[in-house]
Amino acid sequence: MKHSRSFKSKFVKTGITGALALMFAAYSLVNTDYAIAQSVTATNPTTGLTQTIQDNDKQQASIQYHIQAKLNEKDMTLEGTERITYLNTSKDTLGQLVLHTYADANRSASTQADTFEQSNEQISQNSKDKTPQDFLGGIDIKQVALAGGQALDYKNENQALTVQLPDPIQPGASVSLQIDFHLNIPYGLQRISYYKDIINGAHWFPVMSVYDEGKQVWNTAPYSRTFESDYYTSSDFDVQLSVPEDYEVAMPGVMTTREDAEQGRKIISAQANNTREFVLFASPNYTVASVTRNDLTVEYYYLDNEPGKKEIAEQYIDQAFQAMDFFGKKYGQYPYPEFRIVESYVENVAVEYSRLIQMGQMSTDSLPEKDTTFIHEIAHQWFHALIGNDSENESFLDEAFADFSMVYFQEKQGDNLNGFNALRFDSEPVDLAIASTNEEAGDMAGLLYYQKGRQAIYQLYRSVGEEKFDAFMQAYFKRYVHQNATITGLLQTIEDVLGHEQRKEMETALLQPNFVLKPEYQLSLEERTAYFHDIFQLQYQQSLDLVSDLPVEVMNRLMAKVLQDEPLTIVLSDQLSKQADKQQEAIMGQLTAFFNTSGVKYDVVKDRGDLKQKMKSEISTSNLIVFGNAKNNGFVQALKPSIMDRAKQIGFAWKNTMEQPHASGAYIIKHPYNQNRLMLHYFWNEDHLSEEAAQAYLLQMQNTIGFTNDYYQYYVMDEKGKEMAVKKVKNPIAHYFSEE
Repeated sequence: MKHSRSFKSKFVKTGITGALALMFAAYSLVNTDYAIAQSVTATNPTTGLTQTIQDNDKQQASIQYHIQAKLNEKDMTLEGTERITYLNTSKDTLGQLVLHTYADANRSASTQADTFEQSNEQISQNSKDKTPQDFLGGIDIKQVALAGGQALDYKNENQALTVQLPDPIQPGASVSLQIDFHLNIPYGLQRISYYKDIINGAHWFPVMSVYDEGKQVWNTAPYSRTFESDYYTSSDFDVQLSVPEDYEVAMPGVMTTREDAEQGRKIISAQANNTREFVLFASPNYTVASVTRNDLTVEYYYLDNEPGKKEIAEQYIDQAFQAMDFFGKKYGQYPYPEFRIVESYVENVAVEYSRLIQMGQMSTDSLPEKDTTFIHEIAHQWFHALIGNDSENESFLDEAFADFSMVYFQEKQGDNLNGFNALRFDSEPVDLAIASTNEEAGDMAGLLYYQKGRQAIYQLYRSVGEEKFDAFMQAYFKRYVHQNATITGLLQTIEDVLGHEQRKEMETALLQPNFVLKPEYQLSLEERTAYFHDIFQLQYQQSLDLVSDLPVEVMNRLMAKVLQDEPLTIVLSDQLSKQADKQQEAIMGQLTAFFNTSGVKYDVVKDRGDLKQKMKSEISTSNLIVFGNAKNNGFVQALKPSIMDRAKQIGFAWKNTMEQPHASGAYIIKHPYNQNRLMLHYFWNEDHLSEEAAQAYLLQMQNTIGFTNDYYQYYVMDEKGKEMAVKKVKNPIAHYFSEE
């Protein structure tokens, strides 16, 4: 999964997420249709338990699902019957089976995933006909029985369905259960939900838990509110879903359609063998773009609600082929005949599933070749869908490898911003191990698993070189494809392929706190400055492009111009008291620290003689940032009439504001005598700002020049730093970057 409640989709899609986070606090397919195992069986006629001796050369998956379900679109419920055949592959005798009923996370707002909390709050405000109860749902178990018909005792509590067996299952034996269930689909955005014309369908039926043979316990943990709990056994699925005839349905596997006996409906069948999880997405308004190359079909399910979306969908499909070809060659072949992408209404979240990924709303100005989130989700087909893991306790194994793979792919596409440079800088050490559990990581999960995690993998890559690294990855894939990997297993594979020293180094990186990328692999100061310059140059321009009729005079635009290497001169006030001079230097220092980090070149002028000499030369062709009291700044005094005229054009009452006691703030105008340049004046009307006002002043200065904030033309603050007057244009993405 890739998500950030601080980033608007377009900016995630154009990449550079790691850098921004730090700066801002195909195929030769194998046959997956396994033959039915030849077996010798002995059936207990009373219990229906079947002791099975499997033919190891022709095994089915150890878990098989046969599901028949009907979607009731009028009340958004789903009626289903599933038959599960479970093979006991452990050495333990099992007296009960446990299944996850993750849909029950929606029985209470307190147990729903907080990933979608903000979105649901907004939906609630715009859906006056919906009550809080409509945003809840869950799965009701109507009956559990053996396939032979005997009803079984069961308990469905805290998202775990525990089924008591009349006879324990011996190692190597199997049992078949039938479960009848009723699903209430919640309104809004959740992993299982409906909103507008799309149904998101993860967790829509009871799914087998993973049995831990070492601890002799079943995984009964409820679904994580803060991260992911996607820990499954690869299984065979045979699903028959009845839907209205105008619905398009996306599911993993080979899908076929036939008429339902009920008029106006159809049955979608899906066969998905050796597949880790089975989800569905449905809408009466989906259009499907489909391309087949080298026996692999990639499909994009999208809403054709905007001109040009078909072309963008096809570009995304082409990008998917490129990524899947790359990962197939580097790691191992994608073994399925299809891969599907679905558009949904989720914002700032993209989610991986087996053979299918969920993306947010597709924009016609998207740049698929720069959409790093898209590549991250495709990489999850290798690190989650094919190589599984316990994502509640070892999230490093899927998120870090997916994020490293995203960067690896971009690097080999020649993308200097989203390739390896994106991870070659490090923040301060974190006093937590990369291999921390989700609970231990808490709010640091993103930093640990995505940033630090991918750096640890990159360090291994650099230490051994690309050829040996790729060989290790291929061995790791071969060892764990369709299985669940562990960090212990990963380390053992490193030792087997790359040697004991590399294992020790990775073990330290993952299991000890305070990992930092080795200095020799980090960007140099010069490289880092150039990197951030290119990042912000791109992001400021994209931000400004969001509003077609945006005025020229906005503070963010000055930043965009100087990042495009237009000249910049900073003009300071002189004839100041010592306290005022010290404060001016501190305020300017905060601004120039950002300039220095992002490679912006600037000239500083304070002496009036120097100012007079440069007034009609360098300064006349330069963008300007002017500091201080208007009465103490030589540039403002020299060009006051022109400045007042320019200020009038943006509706700023310059004279009245400059005479207002204790007022401070900023305004931006066109350069007093250069139509192609801008002047930004940070002013205060007293000798200096009070301590309280100075803190607010610094914060507001930072806020109003960032590309993630609204587009300010001016603002005025009182003696306590409270905003009294403001003129700005709303930035469509600003609220996504705000703190919760």
